[in-house]
Amino acid sequence: MQSVLSSNISAELRRRINDASRVLVLTGAGVSAESGVPTFRGGGNSAVWKGMPFDVISSAGMVSRDLPGVWEWFDYRRELLKSLTPNPAHEAIARWQDRFRGLTVVTQNIDGLHQLAGSKKVIELHGSIWRTRCVTCNSRFAISRTEERRSVCADCGDRLRPDVVLFGEMLPPGAFEMAAEQAAQCDLCFVIGTSGLVYPAAGLPEIAKAAGACVCEVNPERTPLSFVCDFVLTGKAGEVVPLL
Repeated sequence: MQSVLSSNISAELRRRINDASRVLVLTGAGVSAESGVPTFRGGGNSAVWKGMPFDVISSAGMVSRDLPGVWEWFDYRRELLKSLTPNPAHEAIARWQDRFRGLTVVTQNIDGLHQLAGSKKVIELHGSIWRTRCVTCNSRFAISRTEERRSVCADCGDRLRPDVVLFGEMLPPGAFEMAAEQAAQCDLCFVIGTSGLVYPAAGLPEIAKAAGACVCEVNPERTPLSFVCDFVLTGKAGEVVPLL
């Protein structure tokens, strides 16, 4: 399938971008995959950690059954991310802060690459691999990229767990509600590198569309969200987004 070229971007889409004031960007695993972040899901190469599938070792039940095992898995994943850097899509989105009066980035990714690229207003629907959370008092602590992570809560002394949404868990309180509010208020919504299969995140473009926003999808292939979108740009995020 042919990738998008600058000349393929319609004059109407460029007009909508130039006229936009409040912009919502929803990003998924496809954006970070271009930086080398493993997706750990799907297909014949689905990850198995010490005999356990990805959706088992990354489940809520494992936190209570084997928290050290969960930490082994997430420490391994964090080690993989340490050397990775934002790609042109992350960097272009960060520059949009200077272009639009209001920009909100909503991401399903836990890798922190949007913030590393310079994005400031980021709603992390699935948490962050660079934070811990206390199992008792819910205090949160940043994990340094260069120092050993803290193992007990500095506030109550109980155990810490990864501050990410695991299989079987709800989204962080208020995260989706905040994202939905921004979706309902935006006049332009970009859907970048997401399969459109994971709800409630996949509902955000629908909220934006219902509120009258222009919705543009950037993805290597069409998704279930494509029918909602006013514009569908087929290609890799790192190649297409900078053209916008």
